Amino acid sequence: MTSSLPIVDILPALRDALRRRDEVVLEAPPGAGKTTQVPLVLLSESWLEGQRIIMLEPRRLAARAAAERMAALLGEKVGGTVGYRVRLESRVSTATRIEVITEGILSRMLHDDPSLEGVGLLVFDEFHERSLDADLGLALTLEGRKLFSELRSAPLKLLIMSATLDGQRVGELLNHAPVLRSEGRQYAVGIEYLGVYKPRDPIVPKVLQALERALASHAGNILVFLPGQAEIRRCEQALQAWADDSLLIAPLYGNLSLEQQRLAILAPPAECRKIVLSTPIAESSLTIDGITVVIDSGLLRQAIFDPRTGMTRLATKRISQASAAQRAGRAGRLQPGICYRLWAESQHKELPAHSEPEILQADLAGLFMQLLQWGADSVDAMAWLDPPPEGASQQALALLRQLSAVSPVAREASSITLTRHGEAMARLPMHPRLAHMLIKGRELGAVHLAAELATLLSERDTESSAGSDIESRLRLFQAESQGRSGGVASRLKRQKMQYLNLLETPKTAANPSKGVSAGTLLALAYPDRIAKQRPGRSGRYQLSNGRTAVLRDDDSLHGQPWLVVAELGGWMGASEDIIWRAAVLSETDFDDLLLPLLSTLSVAQWDEQRGRFISERLTKIGEITLRCESVPLTDVAEKERALLALIREQGLNILNWSEAATQLCARIELLRDLGLELDKEIGWPDFSHQGLLATLEQWLGPYLAAIRSLPSLQALDLYPLLKARLDWVALDALEKLAPGSIRVPSGSNLRIDYSQRPPVLAVKLQEMFGCETTPTVAAGRQALSIHLLSPARRPLQITQDLAGFWRGSYEQVKKEMRGRYPKHPWPDDPLQAPATAKTKKRQG
Repeated sequence: MTSSLPIVDILPALRDALRRRDEVVLEAPPGAGKTTQVPLVLLSESWLEGQRIIMLEPRRLAARAAAERMAALLGEKVGGTVGYRVRLESRVSTATRIEVITEGILSRMLHDDPSLEGVGLLVFDEFHERSLDADLGLALTLEGRKLFSELRSAPLKLLIMSATLDGQRVGELLNHAPVLRSEGRQYAVGIEYLGVYKPRDPIVPKVLQALERALASHAGNILVFLPGQAEIRRCEQALQAWADDSLLIAPLYGNLSLEQQRLAILAPPAECRKIVLSTPIAESSLTIDGITVVIDSGLLRQAIFDPRTGMTRLATKRISQASAAQRAGRAGRLQPGICYRLWAESQHKELPAHSEPEILQADLAGLFMQLLQWGADSVDAMAWLDPPPEGASQQALALLRQLSAVSPVAREASSITLTRHGEAMARLPMHPRLAHMLIKGRELGAVHLAAELATLLSERDTESSAGSDIESRLRLFQAESQGRSGGVASRLKRQKMQYLNLLETPKTAANPSKGVSAGTLLALAYPDRIAKQRPGRSGRYQLSNGRTAVLRDDDSLHGQPWLVVAELGGWMGASEDIIWRAAVLSETDFDDLLLPLLSTLSVAQWDEQRGRFISERLTKIGEITLRCESVPLTDVAEKERALLALIREQGLNILNWSEAATQLCARIELLRDLGLELDKEIGWPDFSHQGLLATLEQWLGPYLAAIRSLPSLQALDLYPLLKARLDWVALDALEKLAPGSIRVPSGSNLRIDYSQRPPVLAVKLQEMFGCETTPTVAAGRQALSIHLLSPARRPLQITQDLAGFWRGSYEQVKKEMRGRYPKHPWPDDPLQAPATAKTKKRQG
């Protein structure tokens, strides 16, 4: 034990809490010592006698480091009292009492033994990272405890350990578990903001400026946080151009060999200063010796799932304030330190307080595969800190159906079951896409090629001198596999062998069956990302899911007509994605190995350019049309549906509206608006724009059988079609309540324009002499707007108060118009003058 570590102060309280309760939450900041000290001190507890401690770590590197440190504290080698299990590597024995595992392994353990017999304590370390595997593991563990508690000789205890987390919320999920907090000890860390920085700005110059400043101003080793491997490689290359022998440049990310990772973690030689270029892997779960300076880009790269498109993109985004605090804290482990932030203080205030849990932004296909394998009746009934979002859940199930992993007809989550193919997929510890590809590759005699592709796709590789071409990486992998290369090549070879073991396939090299290419196998795994080159755009592609993706300018795959895209990247909110990994696909595969992915659709639609109907049979892969064949149109109903769809798309104005049809609709809508229905049982039909569109089938559909072209459609007289919807009772009521014309004092019968509100009566001023009452319609409930016209039929006055006009404005109108139109009467008393449509001479 290390008595100087801050966690020591709270260990007595932790031991007491676990004696009394089966669930405890422990909050302790990075560097407090919880990862290595807590399992060791609990090992001697009486309630753990004869049982093991399983501790989950989010990363392989952290799992190995934690196990090695605990074994060293006991004076043992790893594999004795303390061991670990990570992907491709296991160091455990019958003597192992503390087993450190990566989070994904827990789900496999639970499927093999849901009760976890022989395990007395399950520790979730670094739970604040809220990985998808951790959330799923906790949900399955709680469900397993509930279902199998009676089968265990002693209860399975849970300890959730976290650096920064809402511990109270976790405690409530765990039956109101007690929450213990270790304050820890942290040296002061100064913060310097280096100015406004946009995520798309070049990062290498900013990092180099900060490094020059740090090297000149501070002693000690430097930890640089970068979003991903691509940025690490670029910074490493730039540093090697000016760094001397006094500087040790050490990259740190998950795909490095164990030796390279240890180089970054351990102290450098005495005469050297070390610059560690790290992904967020160093944020909380690792201790790196001698760090007193942190340079933080403020960025991370995450796989973000978009349920609207069903796509996962590797996106570069800003970190949270909690993550920034964690990163800065790395400089204050040993002594006061400094953190340079490559952004402005004003930008820092805009960062979210906490990082979003992975379950809220991830592809959930793998999660649902495991839940279905577990036999979960209801996802909602399980214990989640944050339940899986509905949109992503539906997309996950849709993908599993597309991969033939689940029952195709079931739509309710409770009735979905795995098919035999799905059960085989679920037994493979990988994403369902890759599991489907491996099984199909075995069926096609290309299992070795499928295993190699699955191995490459399991590795993070967002940038390469080979561009996006997966097959160039594949050739390199195959060449290195023939030799005795160490490091990454050796690990990839072991991963391939593990996949072949899982498939119970001989490991001797085998040629794939004729015609099975990397593109073919990838198309089976990513049917929604088959890509067709857009016409005239060598690097621009339409994906089968409808999205657009582009190759970088210097990519070797430019000009290929068909691709399969395995990995996409880009910025959040961008309309297009960047293709990071892809393979060439042959169009001939669609008539052979990829035939099950195709769908055939018969379409009868209006061709606007040609102004006529077309009937076609489309062969499609998702949203991409492979072939289009013209077929005879024999189904009248199909043609009617196409015509109505055209009208709904373009609107009613595509039809030829006569004045009579327009006025009929307006008259009825006036009565509907005024509430003047025919009777209590029957109302006026809805002749509004929306109402007519909604009822096209009723009033227009029966007249479309003979339509052959747009002119013939526009030749339809809509007035009798609409009038036919009114019986004689309605027509009689319409003429009484909203007549098409009205007799004015001069004796003229003039049309009312109902297309305006209020309805308009346009009449020569002289024809209204003697009329003091404004004409109305709708049983007196709607006064007409009287447009009084000059002899030249230009508006002189608009009014709904004729009496007021004669007594007021008329005098001014008379003065202005008498000289202009002397042949027409302009009496001093218009109320006593006879109304007339004639001139004075014709009157006489």
